[in-house]
Amino acid sequence: MLPTLTTYDRLDGPKPLFCIPFGKVAIGVVSLPLGSFIFCVVWSLFFEFDRSTSTHCDVPNYLPSISAAIGNYEPQKTVWRLAITLQLPARLAVTKIYLQYYKDTIRRNRRIYAAIACLLSMVENFALLSLSLWTSLDNYPIHRNSFIVFIACSEIYMLISYILNKNGRRLPLLPIEEKSLLYKRNLFITNVTAFILAGYCFLRHNSLCEPGVYTLFALFEYVVVLTNMAYHMTAYWDFHAMHVCFDWERGLYLSQF
Repeated sequence: MLPTLTTYDRLDGPKPLFCIPFGKVAIGVVSLPLGSFIFCVVWSLFFEFDRSTSTHCDVPNYLPSISAAIGNYEPQKTVWRLAITLQLPARLAVTKIYLQYYKDTIRRNRRIYAAIACLLSMVENFALLSLSLWTSLDNYPIHRNSFIVFIACSEIYMLISYILNKNGRRLPLLPIEEKSLLYKRNLFITNVTAFILAGYCFLRHNSLCEPGVYTLFALFEYVVVLTNMAYHMTAYWDFHAMHVCFDWERGLYLSQF
């Protein structure tokens, strides 16, 4: 059930400086990393194929890993860093909106988990920024640790978010919210499965150096990234009837008008 008007807006409050349909905000936020990711992979395939697909044991490989596609060469490195930096404020704003949303829709005894989920989302975003600014070639320890934090926070956030919306709500789900929940479940399962398979292919490639295994690793990496983006895109249905508004008194808030 969507929050009521009085939860997010006051009829006697100041006139907002702007109001944007949440759907447009969600699409805009996801388009930055998605568009830059596609650009980096395609550019690497067309203009940096040999370098971006090379491996330590020189077996045939047909796809660049994500770190090679976005972090090793120009202009891919700059395009990716710019996209991740630009999307950060909007992603943090969506996290703030979710915190208020959970306060109004989740049962009181589950709100601590909602706060944890939002905290994980914030840490995930900063870890993504960190691993984007410091690539494995620039500073491997920072890149590695940022990646570990990113993956851990991402997986735990998706799990908690799904459970909260499945079992922690005060009111029944609307049909469109049930659709969002179904997507959350399927995307989480796909994400975890792809991550496990990517890890398996990476270890197998390093130990056996079989042709094509590193290509499978890169492919599963892509699935992990794309399902992560798609999971966050489910906010499109969570706030399908809402507008993102701003005024100097209340800051950023949701409204149903």
